[in-house]
Amino acid sequence: MIQTAEPGFRTVGQATAQRLARHAAERDRLGRTLLVHGPRGAGKDAFVDDLLALAFCVEADPARRPCNACRGCRDARGRSHPDLVIGSPEAWREQRSSGESIVAVARRWLLDAAGAPVVGERRIVLVEHADRASEQVQNALLKALEEPTDRHTFVLVADEPSRLLPTIRSRCQSLRIGPIGRDQLLGLLMDHRPLPADQAETLATLANGLPGLALRYADQPAVLDWRRRVQAELLSLLERGRAERLGAVGDLLDEASRLDAPVPVASDDDAEPGRTPAGLQRIGAARLVDVWLGLSRDLLVAAAGRSELAPSGELAPEVARLGPSIGILPLVAMIALLERIHDGLRENAAPRLALEVAMLSWPQPSR
Repeated sequence: MIQTAEPGFRTVGQATAQRLARHAAERDRLGRTLLVHGPRGAGKDAFVDDLLALAFCVEADPARRPCNACRGCRDARGRSHPDLVIGSPEAWREQRSSGESIVAVARRWLLDAAGAPVVGERRIVLVEHADRASEQVQNALLKALEEPTDRHTFVLVADEPSRLLPTIRSRCQSLRIGPIGRDQLLGLLMDHRPLPADQAETLATLANGLPGLALRYADQPAVLDWRRRVQAELLSLLERGRAERLGAVGDLLDEASRLDAPVPVASDDDAEPGRTPAGLQRIGAARLVDVWLGLSRDLLVAAAGRSELAPSGELAPEVARLGPSIGILPLVAMIALLERIHDGLRENAAPRLALEVAMLSWPQPSR
């Protein structure tokens, strides 16, 4: 018996983004430039797969698109459709010949992407990590967006849309991908990963509603272990002096910056040998601040007398002990500082200096 694919989006949640995309597609007005954006781990790649299937589906009834059964849907989800062109800052960096700039590569790629569709009526130009491109590369992209045709749709994907040029953002239909409901996230974990209910509960809590992050924790235990190590180290630093705190910043930042596969950077210049590129450090610092914010909020919950609500796992006893001894007001101030630092990292703040400021402000518990 042949199993038939169910039509529709496979993304869990994201009702607003789904509704906007479906409505536009049913009216044959997907738009010339779409911006899929949201925090790292929100599930943007899965939504883009749905969007591509919607665009390339050949089902006669628009209300049944994506049908997930036709050749167009299959090729779209496999990122192998002949009318799909994919680029990114890291891909352009890798494609450079000796002495060639990323800007030159991006311009050449954009010129090739402007070709006519091969099998359908429209070509999709997908630019991943668009917000990590340099200003010069974004200006090259802007020129392509300023000369739209009815035969091309650009899909830009970004973690931080604020890092895109305002002139690019103004030309885009925004499709925001954000956290989903707890029950939805639990259902996703249980359906797609062989997890016991208690472990799914833990991952859902730690991921703060971000399905991509929850699945990553399930698939890559090393990331979850890193998170626990970082929070344990931050807890121990609460009771240490200034010198030890500052001395820990470098190691924490280096590990966060090299946590996973190579990440694209915004600079057009190669990093010096033996040094972590500044763009990579900013991403690592932002990742570290995310973990730090989670711990600070757990401590605040404990300071308010509700430590049982803090999702700290094996760190719960230390969180319950230290939270009340720090107090609510210092932790509220710390959370506000970390949020400002996170915003600053989006605007190219110096990663190490930002973390040193946070470390010196990390409140000490009362004796």
